[in-house]
Amino acid sequence: MSKLLQSVALAASMMVAAAAVHAQELKIGYVNSERVLKEANLAKAAQSKLEAEFGKREKDLSALETKLRGAAAQLEKDAPTLSDAERGRRQRDLVEQDRDLQRKRREWQEDLTQRKNEELTAVVEKANRVIKQIFDNEKYDLILQDAIHFSPRVDITKKVIDALNAQK
Repeated sequence: MSKLLQSVALAASMMVAAAAVHAQELKIGYVNSERVLKEANLAKAAQSKLEAEFGKREKDLSALETKLRGAAAQLEKDAPTLSDAERGRRQRDLVEQDRDLQRKRREWQEDLTQRKNEELTAVVEKANRVIKQIFDNEKYDLILQDAIHFSPRVDITKKVIDALNAQK
């Protein structure tokens, strides 16, 4: 009989413990990092900074490309009246100019990518610090980023964006 009482007491204590765990709600938050990187003033400022830094080079590259197309069209138009030597020289010049343009475009793209990564890293680090502050101050048990499904009830993205925007 005492084994039965021990089993009942053990089962009862397990039920009480389970009820206590259920009584304590988990506080979970979700942050849409893509939205933070689109809407936060810090991210917008970084994008503007990159556009200012790389916009002139991009326009110069577009102008070079337009000039090269014009020269190619002119060569095609003039080709019937040119000597073989002159036509060959102009074609070589166009090929060399095209190579130069492609090299400059690659360099520009590599520089832009590197700077974007630098700026993005800075924004992400600041956003992570803000998320950590919210986690600590509001006593969250878990904050997720980039979940597949989430309820608007746990979405704290706007709170993170507002906190980032409030920083100087």
